[in-house]
Amino acid sequence: MSRVARLAVVCLLVAGAVGPAVGAVDDPADSLGVTDALQPSRPGIGAVYPNPVADGDRGEFVVLDAPNGTDLGDYRLSDGDGALVLPNRTVGGRVAVTTAPGAVRNLTRVPVVAANGSVALANGGERLRLRRGNTTVARARYREAPEGKIGRFDDRGAVTWRPLGRTDRPIVAATGGEARAFTLPDAPSVPLDVLRGADRRILLAGYTFTSDRVARALERAERRGADVRVLLDGEPVDGITRRQARLLDSLVDAGVTVKLLGGPHGRYAFHHPKYAVADDRAVVLTENWKPSGTGGHASRGWGAVVSQPRIVDGLAETFRADAEWRGARPWSQVRLGRSFERAGVANGSYPSRRSPETVAVNRTRLLVAPDNAGRAVTAALDGADDSIDVLQMSIDGPDQRFLRATVRAARRGVDVRVLLSGAWYVEEENRRLVEHLREVAEREGLSLEAKLAEPEGDFEKIHAKGVVIDGDRVLVGSLNWNGESIEQNREVVLSLEGEAVGEYYRGAFEADWGGGAGRSLPVGIVAGVAGCLVLAILVARRIDFGENVGVGG
Repeated sequence: MSRVARLAVVCLLVAGAVGPAVGAVDDPADSLGVTDALQPSRPGIGAVYPNPVADGDRGEFVVLDAPNGTDLGDYRLSDGDGALVLPNRTVGGRVAVTTAPGAVRNLTRVPVVAANGSVALANGGERLRLRRGNTTVARARYREAPEGKIGRFDDRGAVTWRPLGRTDRPIVAATGGEARAFTLPDAPSVPLDVLRGADRRILLAGYTFTSDRVARALERAERRGADVRVLLDGEPVDGITRRQARLLDSLVDAGVTVKLLGGPHGRYAFHHPKYAVADDRAVVLTENWKPSGTGGHASRGWGAVVSQPRIVDGLAETFRADAEWRGARPWSQVRLGRSFERAGVANGSYPSRRSPETVAVNRTRLLVAPDNAGRAVTAALDGADDSIDVLQMSIDGPDQRFLRATVRAARRGVDVRVLLSGAWYVEEENRRLVEHLREVAEREGLSLEAKLAEPEGDFEKIHAKGVVIDGDRVLVGSLNWNGESIEQNREVVLSLEGEAVGEYYRGAFEADWGGGAGRSLPVGIVAGVAGCLVLAILVARRIDFGENVGVGG
């Protein structure tokens, strides 16, 4: 299935929708909106799951919101043709009502109530009534029910759908401590050293994986007795390469647990984060676990190693919430009947101009998408007072959510710089965006500059997703500036605050912005010719740079 078709079946997220997950640390039913402090005055229909990914739609259920002390035996749930007879059971809060309790208990941690009778919960639409005697106390209606989606009813009766199992993680924050700040391709040893130092556990999350060095480090950790687990995307845009398949086979043979997210029970368009938890440390990156990224052979990327317990625990909990969901399938199952494409490997060599540094951090926050990162990043940009420096592979047009916030900042007097990749596969769209930003700046008299990067031998292309705000707040992680990443992908971002950490990454940005590493547009003919030459070479050799244009890699 094409990427467009895959994304078309993913419903837009709505804050507060339901998202239960087996093994997740959050109880996703909490997002239905009922708390102990605000109990409903009478029972209501909170959500419906009419179209399970199962034969015969086994596992349908309806979530009821009930005041404390409600006797369910007083009520019937009707669709006009049939009715569910509820048991004599006193409840309070949320309960999932179903005729298949065994199946539903594997789908939610909301208390499951077995009912007798029959309600169709038709996939094409249904009208539901909760009745007490001859009185209807609640109504709900839905039309087409997407497969594997749970629909939540708001106070007006409108329904919004999201994949069953979608988490609703809060922002995790920690004060004080340090971070090991680094850039790529300058310091590829940093993420590898984090893995090599682990004795108890490694939880490695990624989009794609083709690094021999990382694979060997994971295998050695497994032999040392560490619990090593890997979680990747099962259907990356360009497919799984033969190299990745070979490495995952090797990891499984060594005893490493390898799972891939996706398939009929997938709850995200893509599992796109790049992080690892190793004992009591964690590394968060903008780069994939492959030679072009963490190997230091192509991409400009940013990364940070942190050890604040709350942040490390938050990452571990995010990993477990994703890896223990039933949409995470063992590699041995995923590879059955699959064919894999051959692809070359990036092998460029670049100087190490910026050394890693251990810097003080005043506050660290862990953001994840689609749960909370979109709102948090927008708020950070809207809170800028002095400056915003943006380093991105590409931005999804002038109306992109974060870019609009950045332009708003420029309009209130903030100095803004945007540096985008000049790689051939994004050059045209990035050039148009830079020209647009120049026109806006000139027309409105804004302190807003934009450039395409010119690496001049320091790296192959920009793949980073980094922002420095006011010189003392840094955003680093996998979140691309496009709608899919914000609303449909699993992404992980660190927000690092403090003068020292801001100085490090702002220095890295300055080095790429100035000194010939960036140029103002319009782009000259020479660059266009060079892009064509690179395209011809890549088509001939099909070199895998770790880029997937559709999701930003």
